[in-house]
Amino acid sequence: MPTFDDILEQVGEFGRFQKQTFFVLCLLSAAFTPIYVGVVFFGFTPEHRCFSPGVVELSQRCGWSLAEQLNHTVPEWGGHGTTFGSRCRRYDVDWNATGLSCTDPLGSLAGNRSSVPLSPCRDGWLYDYPGTSLVTEFNLVCEDSWKLDLFQSSVNAGFFIGSVNIGYIADRFGRKFCLLTTILANVVCGILLVFVPSYLWIVIFRFLQGLVSKGCWTAGYILVTEVVGPQYRRTVGILYQTAFSVGLLVFDAIAYAIPHWRWLQLTVTLPSCFFLLFHWFLPESPRWLISQGKNDEAKKIVSDIAKKNRKKMPSHFEDIKFEDDDEGGKQSPSLIDLVRTPQMRKNTLILMYNWFTSSVLYQGLIMHMGLAGGNIYLDFLYSALVEFPAAFIIIITIDRVGRRYPWAAANLVAGAACLVTALIPADIYWLKLIAACLGRMGITMAFEMVCFVNTELYPTYIRNLGVMVCSALCDVGGIVVPFIVYRLVEIWHELPLVVFTVLGLIAGGLVLLLPETKGRVLPETVEDVENFHRQSAPKDKKIYLHVQTSEVARD
Repeated sequence: MPTFDDILEQVGEFGRFQKQTFFVLCLLSAAFTPIYVGVVFFGFTPEHRCFSPGVVELSQRCGWSLAEQLNHTVPEWGGHGTTFGSRCRRYDVDWNATGLSCTDPLGSLAGNRSSVPLSPCRDGWLYDYPGTSLVTEFNLVCEDSWKLDLFQSSVNAGFFIGSVNIGYIADRFGRKFCLLTTILANVVCGILLVFVPSYLWIVIFRFLQGLVSKGCWTAGYILVTEVVGPQYRRTVGILYQTAFSVGLLVFDAIAYAIPHWRWLQLTVTLPSCFFLLFHWFLPESPRWLISQGKNDEAKKIVSDIAKKNRKKMPSHFEDIKFEDDDEGGKQSPSLIDLVRTPQMRKNTLILMYNWFTSSVLYQGLIMHMGLAGGNIYLDFLYSALVEFPAAFIIIITIDRVGRRYPWAAANLVAGAACLVTALIPADIYWLKLIAACLGRMGITMAFEMVCFVNTELYPTYIRNLGVMVCSALCDVGGIVVPFIVYRLVEIWHELPLVVFTVLGLIAGGLVLLLPETKGRVLPETVEDVENFHRQSAPKDKKIYLHVQTSEVARD
């Protein structure tokens, strides 16, 4: 009796139908980029200094250049040397006072610059940036700089809460329904975010975007892997994630062309309206339909697959149903099962840590790059380009070398590259950038590998729960990483990289403690996990399609 995968062999495992579905869902994956890493451009923090009334008039009267104006009127940034002006303090003097010297205005007031009192920026800030960002519009600097951390943490908090609920919707009401509803909610929130006037409402709508967007991306991932044959499933999953990397390049180009954050937000949101056309172009997952007993709808989609792929198919399906040879031995998933036995406990803790680390390093390196002081658009471009060789390396190594060693090496490279980047002097910027890009490539590999290795280390009855619980640490990492980057950089600019080094090296070492899953059948029970060296294949729960075998043979 053939399985659904056997039927795909008849009607096409990756034909025109699957390629069309894959292409439109890759567009969805690419569109997720501005939500996940948009803080780099939406929340860009340019060089800034206190606005001091009277400084511009005095500078014009004295004929100062900008460098001279800064030297005479902006105090030094404590601990950063004489070449760095303070961003949060100003001289508490009246620059409109008469008798100020053009050669040494502070000396004519106090005799010694160090004795001039300082005060906070009471009249706002001046930003060396031709465009606008959340930071420049709402002055999210100095005492309010934590609000930028909150902006990014809010979207990750939405990821954390929404991924569970959206996952339930996808399993209960279907992949297609889940995609369409979350796309609509994402578009509405994205457009409203453009027009709301207050910081609080921006954070609220950003949270709501996170609530639906990651679940939408995940539903697309599930759907694209469910409509292709088994031999294409892993490659298609990796390429779906690579489409996100393409989105990075497109987002970078759009941000370069539109340096105003509200217009940028509107520009990257409006194209998502076209995704609502998925209602007519995207199929429901036939596997999900069969699991829900909607046999007639599943038959129609299988027929459409065969027709579009120009393949013949069995002319008549008698029945579609689940068949489980061990109905009496079903187990109910429980959280305690994830840590009940030694190997399960080890797998769970290591996977949770690696999800957390992958998120912290991936998002953290992108955020830190935005503070590096170079050309943010070129730096973002270079770091995005390295994600493509990362995907290529994964594809060629996972079935040749295995999972464990490339995964461990990727974490170790990422951690070591962060340390090297921190130690390279700022005046050798090109070398610093190369090291940072190597770190980005390493953590991209680690992030993509933890996605599918996680599914290979849990038994069938608890696999979805295991992935859900472990990957939740990814969102926890996303919540804390803005505070790690933006707070620690005020102590020492490279301190976040040192933290990333420690996290990455530990993650690489822990991966080596996991069992190798290359060539192994997926475990069905906890006993299979505890005895992973066993090579015998357990019985798989499959979707069987009863067909007229004579018709299959004839076709």
